[in-house]
Amino acid sequence: MKKYDKVLFVSHSDTCRGPMAEAIMQNKVLLEDILIDSKGMIVLFPEPVNQKAEEILNRNDLTMKEHEAVQFTRDDFDERTLILVMEKGQADKIREEYRDAVKNLYLVTEYSGSEDGDIYNPIGGDLEEYGKCFQILKNEITHIVERLMSEEEQIC
Repeated sequence: MKKYDKVLFVSHSDTCRGPMAEAIMQNKVLLEDILIDSKGMIVLFPEPVNQKAEEILNRNDLTMKEHEAVQFTRDDFDERTLILVMEKGQADKIREEYRDAVKNLYLVTEYSGSEDGDIYNPIGGDLEEYGKCFQILKNEITHIVERLMSEEEQIC
């Protein structure tokens, strides 16, 4: 039995790191089906994925071409949703803004067991910077999937 029904990646605008993390994790094999999604802290209108992020995804045989940015809200919290943010500042802001609703909120690196802290934001950088961010996310998500599968096995 799985601990979570949904994994939600939260990034600044839901146009780069969140969608990349979503695409990477959707490509991983989990013991049970888990909905994978991403949302943004500040989304003024439904934007597509950043062109450089999409290029890096394409180079890794992934795509988020149909993705549109969506705003993170209080309604995203529930007992069966794991919420993973890219930066400590984002986690702090969510805890402050949604104080009474916060459940299952972690930094990506915290949940993966890494000591790396924030996930670097490549916005404004060149393709190499986006590629570095992708590799960091891929490594972190590999550990997240291992933890989810381990938790799943323990519940059974």
